[in-house]
Amino acid sequence: MRERLLAAFLFALLALNPPILSIFSARLFIFGIPLLFLYLFLVWAAIIVVLAWVSDLGPQRDGER
Repeated sequence: MRERLLAAFLFALLALNPPILSIFSARLFIFGIPLLFLYLFLVWAAIIVVLAWVSDLGPQRDGER
């Protein structure tokens, strides 16, 4: 589980890094939403989903799951 949490942290760190964010700071709109805001929302949602999945797995004890 520790490795998965570390991987999720590194994904979030990389995805929210200013050089990566600058790629999406173009004046482009998708369905009326600025591309940067859409990217931030999707990355934020992906981080929540991955962390929920990792925490749901939890440490496996005595052959459970």
